[in-house]
Amino acid sequence: MQKKYLMTPGPTSVPTDVLLAQARDMIHHRAPAYTEVLREITARLKKVLGTEGDVVIFGSSGTGAMESSVVNLFSPGDKVVVISVGYFGDRYAAIAEEFGLQVIKLSYPRGSPADPLDLEKTLESHPETKGVFITHLDTSTGVENDLEAFGRLTNPRNVALIVDSISGLGSSPLYLDAWNLDVVVSGSQKAFMAPPGIAFAGISSRAWNMVERSRLPKFYWSYQKSKDAYNKPIPQNPFTPPVSLLVAFNEALKMVEKEGLENMWSRHRLLAEATRAGLKAMGLKLFAKGGWGNGVTSVLPPEGVDGGKIVRMMREEFGITIAGGQGDLKGKIFRIGHLGYVDRLDIILTLAALEMTLARLGVEVELGSGVRGTQEVFLKAEG
Repeated sequence: MQKKYLMTPGPTSVPTDVLLAQARDMIHHRAPAYTEVLREITARLKKVLGTEGDVVIFGSSGTGAMESSVVNLFSPGDKVVVISVGYFGDRYAAIAEEFGLQVIKLSYPRGSPADPLDLEKTLESHPETKGVFITHLDTSTGVENDLEAFGRLTNPRNVALIVDSISGLGSSPLYLDAWNLDVVVSGSQKAFMAPPGIAFAGISSRAWNMVERSRLPKFYWSYQKSKDAYNKPIPQNPFTPPVSLLVAFNEALKMVEKEGLENMWSRHRLLAEATRAGLKAMGLKLFAKGGWGNGVTSVLPPEGVDGGKIVRMMREEFGITIAGGQGDLKGKIFRIGHLGYVDRLDIILTLAALEMTLARLGVEVELGSGVRGTQEVFLKAEG
């Protein structure tokens, strides 16, 4: 028998009550019972996003929500800046180019956060820029960007700031209104502890003005269709939604509400600090050079060891699924998620298994060193 543990940056583990919510009797998506679920989810997402504005919800992956932010705000030939600190920033650039936008790409070495001064210079050189795309937490590297600083640059220039916070929302602070963010897209399967399949976007008033002028094609992804459907006397989605997934997502959001958003941020921050302390204690080096996010830690394998072997052995021998590197980082790093339905003992167990994995791969490691380093952080936090 082998017990399974999911310690990736997404999808993340799902609590039993959330899983069981999907087994409830099906309800019709135009009936009052579903309207109540939709209203509750929308209200809870507004709190999570820190906005008084509109929230639209789709049955989709996070990438679908990313595409929605492109097609709803822009027109062919519009100039945009895409800030990339990893795999998912590159994805935003690819989507924008696919729809005929002029893309100025600000790329950073893998493991480094973006510098707001670079964006300031770029916007001065390209005053016709209509929008800036940025990733909050890029899980391919574990790097988190300072959204508030970028909002201070884009807002006075009347440039839309579009944020992929699929992995960052819920694990780190984010305030759509206060930080002058214009569209924030996210999903159900990361910090929110729900199954994949729900994506959503918070939308500012400036973004809605751009929606009115946008000439890119959209039908399913239309923000206006979603807004119009929600504003009917009986709020609904424009098309058939994944009802059972939304019922489960609402259950997960109730858990978020009960924990408290600030407590949720603090829990993720503590788990991240403890994970990194344990990794350093066992002699491993972190991949990211700064700007560490609270949802995932990227790690350099010991010299001469393929990171993919670490991932496979953790999964096959110990039942713990962590993540490998993506794209050009495949085999060069491995990643430990501490996102969503995760607590202290999950981290301790994962690092204990990692110590045994490294020992089996012939790496000299002091058994218990990583566990001790992690425990010390937890005990210090408890006072």
